[in-house]
Amino acid sequence: MVDIRHLSEQQLQMLGMSQVAYVKSVTVDGEAAFAIHAADGTPMALADDCEVAFAAIRQHEMMPTLVH
Repeated sequence: MVDIRHLSEQQLQMLGMSQVAYVKSVTVDGEAAFAIHAADGTPMALADDCEVAFAAIRQHEMMPTLVH
């Protein structure tokens, strides 16, 4: 077990990187889309539909989460 209160800033930034991705609604060229981002906020992909975005994340064995 690791006490997260003792993690470095770099360790905190990496927390969840390989397990979690988030989906955020965006507008691209005037069209609604859903952006997929890594846990640290790095953009990874765009999808036309939220369900497709979640499916893509699950397909890569990660847990999706929705950001408002």
